[in-house]
Amino acid sequence: MQYHEAVRFLLDLRRFQVKPGTESVRSLLAEFDDPHEDVTFVQVAGSNGKGSTARMTEAVLREAGLTVGLYTSPHFETVRERARVDGRKIPESAVREFVERAKPWLVERAAEGDPLTFFEVVTAMAIWYFAEAETDVAVLEVGMGGKLDATSVVDPVAAAVTNVSLEHTAVLGDTVAEIAEKKAAVAPANQPLVTGATGDALATIRDHAGSVVTVGTDDADVTVRAGERVTHQESAVSVVADDWRVEGRIPLVGDYQAVNAGIACVLARQVADELGVALDATTLERGLRTAHWPGRFEVMETDPFVVLDGAHNPSACESLATVLDDFDFGALHLVFGAMHDKDHRAMVDALPDPDSVVACRPDNPRSEDPETLARVFENAGADDVTVGDDVASAVATASERADEGDCVLALGSLFLVAEARQTWTRTVTPVDVRDRTDATDLLERAHVADRDAAEAREESVHRVVRLSLQRRDARTVTEAMLTAGGDCATAGDAGNGELADVVLSGTLAAFDRLTTRLAAESDGLAAVAADVRACVGLDCDADGDADVGTADTDADATADRSNDYPWDDRTAVMGILNVTPDSFHDGGEFFDADAALEQAEAMIDAGADIVDVGGESTRPGAEEVPVEEEIRRTVPVIEALADVDALLSVDTRKAAVAEAALDAGADILNDVTGLEDPEMRFLAAERDVPVIVMHSIDAPVVPGKDVTYDDVVDDVIDELRERILLAEQAGVPRENVIVDPGIGFGKSKPEEFELLDRLGEFDALGCPVLFGHSHKSMFEHVGSEAGDNLPATLAATALAADRGADVVRVHDVPENVAAVNVALATRDAVRFEE
Repeated sequence: MQYHEAVRFLLDLRRFQVKPGTESVRSLLAEFDDPHEDVTFVQVAGSNGKGSTARMTEAVLREAGLTVGLYTSPHFETVRERARVDGRKIPESAVREFVERAKPWLVERAAEGDPLTFFEVVTAMAIWYFAEAETDVAVLEVGMGGKLDATSVVDPVAAAVTNVSLEHTAVLGDTVAEIAEKKAAVAPANQPLVTGATGDALATIRDHAGSVVTVGTDDADVTVRAGERVTHQESAVSVVADDWRVEGRIPLVGDYQAVNAGIACVLARQVADELGVALDATTLERGLRTAHWPGRFEVMETDPFVVLDGAHNPSACESLATVLDDFDFGALHLVFGAMHDKDHRAMVDALPDPDSVVACRPDNPRSEDPETLARVFENAGADDVTVGDDVASAVATASERADEGDCVLALGSLFLVAEARQTWTRTVTPVDVRDRTDATDLLERAHVADRDAAEAREESVHRVVRLSLQRRDARTVTEAMLTAGGDCATAGDAGNGELADVVLSGTLAAFDRLTTRLAAESDGLAAVAADVRACVGLDCDADGDADVGTADTDADATADRSNDYPWDDRTAVMGILNVTPDSFHDGGEFFDADAALEQAEAMIDAGADIVDVGGESTRPGAEEVPVEEEIRRTVPVIEALADVDALLSVDTRKAAVAEAALDAGADILNDVTGLEDPEMRFLAAERDVPVIVMHSIDAPVVPGKDVTYDDVVDDVIDELRERILLAEQAGVPRENVIVDPGIGFGKSKPEEFELLDRLGEFDALGCPVLFGHSHKSMFEHVGSEAGDNLPATLAATALAADRGADVVRVHDVPENVAAVNVALATRDAVRFEE
């Protein structure tokens, strides 16, 4: 079974109506030997805020050192997002395995007239995967109810009801009290139920849940205070109980998110008590601050403000309106799309009066007709209302209307947010297809059906790109590419609800015709066309340089910046200077300050463009170095080198060390954790310095930790994409972000060679690429010894430069400078001579 076939089977289950109860899920899990009995669970129910609360709970528990599963809905781009372990999506291979095993049983149940729904089956898949991944605890976002929800097949050790409002009345009841009664059924056996509910809902929960811990702003067992908004992305929060308190920040805004943070703190403490895990205030604060949750008042741009929010019912719209009150902006331009079963008029009445509205239709069969939504706004008194079509075009239209200082707000459904978000997250990946084997591998990765792959393989050995699109856009692009004289292979039909991979191949002329046609189709596809043109080089001049006359490309942003960096037009060499006693290759050699200075000067004389100073080892098993000690090691060396003819980088994962290094004269931040310390991205934005964002599973490396990738290059690009977006949302321009695939951090040796071979695909991220391979254990794969493999390191340096690395990070500078020069001269002898 191919992945797209497995997903298609799952999504087809959406045709079955909601069926309250847990018996069916319990029966399916029995076919998998009852995996829910082997995992510790937390349930989070509620009308609104349960996803944010679940995410914050998961983040705190991960900060405490636990392996944590997270189950949420809906998804943005792929079903895999619904089940995560330590932040990583369930692998495609696991989805295939589950569906292959479950399908015969599910088909038999359907044949007997008792089918399972999509939500039931995906819930079972998540629970099974959490057991397979040996999670310490899994946090489950409850569906629409509680007592009869599929997630209630588990017996939680901790549970919460965030709040209760009128929703899904046809299933849950006509009153808040009836709905609260059903949600209260998630109460655990041995811990109080945690809730932020008030009024009649709270009274009902007390009657039916037994022991309750209340969280709120007044007269609650745990009180919360939403402090001032620190940035457009973060707000201060205070959580106070009788014997503990938290004073921190959360990457979410709005008073209601402070209540959610308080609930998450109580849940995490209950789980910690159950598992015997220490959970102090610092851990709670650090965990909360890392709990990024896309689509919940997510500010994508700041001038004008462009905000995405999944407010999908009147209560959520009321909360959203209070958040907007805290922002200073001019005109309000709404992009609105909602499901047909929502109270649209009540949602509209809860929102501030807009200056303009574009009604649109998310690509979901439950979406309301845009003309109907437009009439709702007109009946509510809105003057400037436009009937749009697809979400991307609607966002583009609203953005064109907005002046500096205005706000564009896209809301109404998380399905709308998912489509709108692709404007900022879409990647178009250049692929080097050298022969039929490369073509076959590419088409398999893109889930092209076997019946289509054979023909496409023969046509793919020339200019090729890969991207993911909504299914309807994929059909339009396929037709346009074939008309343009190129070739197109599309992933097997997984149905609406999963993005479709599209592989385009053809001459530059064919790509030119394709993009010209797409630009005329709609604003949404015009953005796709611009990305494709930039990827294949259609917006470059005869010398291969970016054509700055072309609008809306990453090249323009790069051309406009005032800084010139050595990696702008060639592969730069970064020399490693470890002022540590225990680094894996040169630990202790330059621990003495005088020796470090001598080595740095020698590297610069040999041609190093950058000197990377590190005061903490990230080798397997390395001990954490206190901030003060790391500063003591690195800052004197950076200060002494401040006037040398090279850029200085600080290799640290701690924002406090990074700030001290910048004060001492450092030019670049090198973060092996990919901005795990939330303060790091704000520091990079404030100081306007380049920041290296590395993909890592753990730093320091955890020996023996097994990490599963479906395709290591695709997965690393996907995870780095979200890290880059976090940096941009904090104010770091994309041209200041350098990405590092993370050799030696959570990959097998063959996977690391795969990353080297396909390094050019990282151009999809629109950032310079650093490759850090020097003397690492990857070369054991070819018979070299880790820590002492200069010949293999030099070979990889030349290959990395040839495949487009913008920076190579190495120990032996003279030899590696020579390797880079050979690679560059081979690729472009005339330019190198110049």
